[in-house]
Amino acid sequence: MAVYVSNITIEQGFDFDTSFQLEDTRTNEFLDLTGASTSGMLRKHSASKTNVAFATTIANAETGVISISLSASNTVNLKPGRYVYDIKILTVNGREYKAIEGSALVRSGVTR
Repeated sequence: MAVYVSNITIEQGFDFDTSFQLEDTRTNEFLDLTGASTSGMLRKHSASKTNVAFATTIANAETGVISISLSASNTVNLKPGRYVYDIKILTVNGREYKAIEGSALVRSGVTR
């Protein structure tokens, strides 16, 4: 399975959410995520011991839609700058795949 690369922007102090629709690269059909689960983390760099876990959901299993989010109470504590993130899928038969990765730009908020 190929890894989908997407860079995201997170506004400090505000709710963040986005969705991704994945394809099966062998068939070019939507990736069927029935029975699968997802998880994801944001870190300053890949070796950082500090992380923020995304809330992840499979929004539509049949059409391969994964949603990720962070609440304003999580984003307010992020320092502005560049981060990295990835999202993994755990299939119903126990296999783990990195599905999505990219950089995240955290922009400082003004309104508090």
